[in-house]
Amino acid sequence: MNILILGSGGREHALAWAVTQNPKCEKLFVAPGNAGMALIAECVDLDIMDGAAIATFAFQNRIDFVIIGPEGPLAAGVADQLRAAGLLAFGPSAAAAQLEASKAFTHEICDAAGAPAAGYARFDDAKAAKDYIRAQGAPIVVKADGLAAGKGVVVAMDVPTALAAVDDMFGAGFAQTEVVIEEFMDGEEASYFILCDGENVLPIGTAQDHKRVGEGDTGPNTGGMGAYSPAPVLSDAISTRAMDEIIRPCMAEMARRGTPFQGVLYAGLMIKDGQPRLVEYNVRFGDPECQVLMMRLGAQVLDLLLQTAQGQLDKAQANWADDHAITVVMAAQGYPRSYKKGSVIKGFEALPEDSKNMVFHAGTTAVDRRIMATGGRVLNITARGDNLNEARERAYDMVAKIDWPEGFSRPDIGWRALK
Repeated sequence: MNILILGSGGREHALAWAVTQNPKCEKLFVAPGNAGMALIAECVDLDIMDGAAIATFAFQNRIDFVIIGPEGPLAAGVADQLRAAGLLAFGPSAAAAQLEASKAFTHEICDAAGAPAAGYARFDDAKAAKDYIRAQGAPIVVKADGLAAGKGVVVAMDVPTALAAVDDMFGAGFAQTEVVIEEFMDGEEASYFILCDGENVLPIGTAQDHKRVGEGDTGPNTGGMGAYSPAPVLSDAISTRAMDEIIRPCMAEMARRGTPFQGVLYAGLMIKDGQPRLVEYNVRFGDPECQVLMMRLGAQVLDLLLQTAQGQLDKAQANWADDHAITVVMAAQGYPRSYKKGSVIKGFEALPEDSKNMVFHAGTTAVDRRIMATGGRVLNITARGDNLNEARERAYDMVAKIDWPEGFSRPDIGWRALK
């Protein structure tokens, strides 16, 4: 098969790596890709928001399967355009992608399905939102209703912080037309990944990520500073409850509305006293959770994604090795605030790269055979082991070999599970 993956981040590099392990993959294209993906695939200059251009490229290059990585093209309807052109594509329709593109829509689905989630209210007016916050008090959660690259959520521990978040989201920060204010849920958060073909569902793994930039989960939220899989808090019993009480009812409601979900559903869950409640849905693989999932799933990923796109998940099964994986994000100094681009990263030649040790590139480009940092989150140092501690030691051993003074990483990825 000739396969095209859309995206340029660590998630897409991990997907590309897993896909190339499968003998069904004859040639892999990535658009636009990055320096790491260029080592295993042909990078092409395509606008991933332009479904017509992608379809034209696919026909010209005899593409058999298109895998859409990021949420932006999904929300814009690229999957719809590709399928309308007769191409096989992995990813939900624009209508189904509202599960991520609109927090208010997700709450409507949960209400209709009876799925346990946070109490909420929605506002299109800053003053009304602030009045509600003052009446409710803190802690409280403020969410931009639309896509915000993983940064449109403020968990405010005091009222002034929540009020400032409303100003930011209605102002130049996010320019939202609506915000959702949610009750603060305490407990332990974990991520559950489920493939859905519009009718059938198949769980394919659990993970926990570290959203805050600083050690001990301190500082501002980021797109994710590291992750590990599996998530110990998502026991078999809790996973079953999540499927029965949240995932299946929501997917049935989506189908009932005529907008069946086809793709990967990322359910962020808050777990307390054995009860999972939904924090949010995303409609694509998480980043950096995807990196640890791909390391553990390997070549079978392509088969599973194909079965999803073909509506054949009832015939699919995910096979797991009894192991653990961890990824440590190396980011540019200053991230998630302002940071400099263009610094040179060295030390790659000293790193092992095999089925247990991988460096997935996120924000890089190659210039004159040098690897340059061009993003905020730049590298995902990823390793597998028989247990989480072994995987963690391998990952941080690789981090130590990277020569990049302009970068940093958290030293405590996995601390909750290891504690």
